[in-house]
Amino acid sequence: MAILDSGERREFDSGAVRDIQTGKGRCDLLPLDIVASLCIYVPLDYIAAFMEDGDETNLLEAASRFVDDAFQDKATAMLELSRHFEDGATKYGERNWERGIPTHCYIDSAVRHYLKHMRGDTDERHDRAFVWNCLCCAWTVRHLPLMDDIPHNTLYKTKEV
Repeated sequence: MAILDSGERREFDSGAVRDIQTGKGRCDLLPLDIVASLCIYVPLDYIAAFMEDGDETNLLEAASRFVDDAFQDKATAMLELSRHFEDGATKYGERNWERGIPTHCYIDSAVRHYLKHMRGDTDERHDRAFVWNCLCCAWTVRHLPLMDDIPHNTLYKTKEV
């Protein structure tokens, strides 16, 4: 099953491209800690922790917890993930994501794909897309820290007067 494509692209300063965002909602702006509590979605707890502290290991834990529930085993999950990388290379060009995509884009897509998977949507492989976004976001934080545009540790602090 191919990655859905609107046919329109947004290009980042890094030269990386992704499908257009308009009309899909902004899942990266959801209060994920509250949403996770409301829905009891453990992977979202870890993404909320990443949003707050910027520690990419929270993204890896979100992906790991999801993989344990959604796939037969980790080897199967990684083989499926490799197909998602192949589909992305066909759609956007090889290694496009390594050019640098802002982290909020990964979080937005990860949460959307997670929720669509949980809802049972079958229009694309939301399981693979969730894991892909989590792992690529973690890689970006580690290797391209200037692309991390989430205001960690400031999301819940108030201004001093």
